[in-house]
Amino acid sequence: MAKVQLKKVLLRNGETLAYRERSGGHIPLVLVHGNMTSSKHWDIVLDNMDESYKIYAVDMRGFGESSYHREIASIKDLSEDLKDWLNSIGLKGFSMMGWSTGGAVAMQFVIDYPEDCKNLILLASASTRGYPFFATKEDGTPDLGKRLRTMDEVKLDKGKTIPVQGAYDENNREFLRALWDALIYTHTQPDEGRYEDYIDDMRSQRNLAHIYQALNEFNISGVHNGLVEGTDKARSISLPVLVMRGERDYVITKEMTEEIVEDIGENAVFVELKNSGHSPLIDDLGQLLQTVQSFLQTKEEMA
Repeated sequence: MAKVQLKKVLLRNGETLAYRERSGGHIPLVLVHGNMTSSKHWDIVLDNMDESYKIYAVDMRGFGESSYHREIASIKDLSEDLKDWLNSIGLKGFSMMGWSTGGAVAMQFVIDYPEDCKNLILLASASTRGYPFFATKEDGTPDLGKRLRTMDEVKLDKGKTIPVQGAYDENNREFLRALWDALIYTHTQPDEGRYEDYIDDMRSQRNLAHIYQALNEFNISGVHNGLVEGTDKARSISLPVLVMRGERDYVITKEMTEEIVEDIGENAVFVELKNSGHSPLIDDLGQLLQTVQSFLQTKEEMA
């Protein structure tokens, strides 16, 4: 089995980004995790993806083993970190896969640095129009008629931010497990040891409210998303894009995925992952890897 090493790079902005590098392979693939996770959550992919791939899985600023000296203000802050990290390790000509929040970061990256990346893979990705953060009603349900607008409002939200941050701070593993079982691991859970490791990893996050607000304000579409006007940069994405969503994803809606395909246009190909939710890695790893590897193999043969 290929060996995985945890390495670190000091960026020009003073942050340190950690990343996992899998030995061997010759086809470079960069993995960008989502919210409440880090590169740790890619472990099952690192262990099982075809050994022809040279894999790099990064911890974004404020997650996992990476530092968080400066608060992020946008998704672009995270994509700029990626650029500095990739320059530091001398990597170009790679494919990039972003999961959930990582999808937004990956889209911003390929918009700003189209020459660096060959193919883009979006797994259960946040929309090109962001991910709205709604207020919470007294009964604890989202108030879809009231979108929060400021960082202060997001920090004080009693529906998501305060309870999740409280669970991090107090090591309330039962709360975190219940949350993931309700929204992500709805049908299939990781084995017990792996799940415990994942909960430890969740608690390493130091930027929860900032990520919520960065997603709330993210908009690379050509339309107003209800909070901010779009930059209309999504249409500039000209490299091949694979868009995947599990058919029973309770985090990313069907409409959000349709927005991605509409805003990027003809370069985007959509594949629905059957019997999968927000974590196809756990629900059906074989289906996920087969879909990704088939896409990348086709593009390699065409190159």
